[in-house]
Amino acid sequence: MAAAAAAVPLRVCHQEIVKFDLEIKAAVQDIRDCPGPLSALTELNAAVKEKFRHLRGRIQELEQMAKEQDKESEKQALLREVENHKKQMLSNQAAWRKANLACKIAIDNSEKDQLLQGRDVLRQRKTTKESLAESASNITESLMGISRMMSQQVQQSEETVQTLANSSRTILEANEEFKSMSGTIQLGRKLITKYNRRELTDKLLIFLALALFLATVLYILKKRLFPFL
Repeated sequence: MAAAAAAVPLRVCHQEIVKFDLEIKAAVQDIRDCPGPLSALTELNAAVKEKFRHLRGRIQELEQMAKEQDKESEKQALLREVENHKKQMLSNQAAWRKANLACKIAIDNSEKDQLLQGRDVLRQRKTTKESLAESASNITESLMGISRMMSQQVQQSEETVQTLANSSRTILEANEEFKSMSGTIQLGRKLITKYNRRELTDKLLIFLALALFLATVLYILKKRLFPFL
């Protein structure tokens, strides 16, 4: 009965040693796969360190139980198990160190890549700024060219307006001259009409004078040639 009661703590100690060993192996794998940052790696290492502390304590308990065994054979068997557990713990510690080294190298490489990417981004931003500056310069030149063209168009429009104004003045002057000529023509027409009337009157007077002359001649001839009549 006493042997059975003593075997319970021994079995529990074995179970806890196996449990901590498996947890340490899983945590070491987590460290190996850790993408960073360093703060996350620090948290994982703290957890592993705590598990190693528990594992070391359980191995020491097992070693103490082995030394307390009455039978030499059981004592030596338990001490061999203790040595195996210690070797396994040392192996886990070596794997832990390697995982930390690999993780730190990966984090360093990642930070270098991010730094290079940041430089590339800065370079791209610089290139973009230069492109934008060049585009702005080209746009400014284009706007200046458009402004010059618009100025020329405005100047041409002003010249066209001036030409139209001159043409309008010429047309107005021609219109005034036409009105003046129209008045002159009207006056000439009136004079011609008056002259035509005067000419008709003169012709009538001449005809009457001629008729009177002929009548006088006939009268004289009659008195001379035919006095008896």
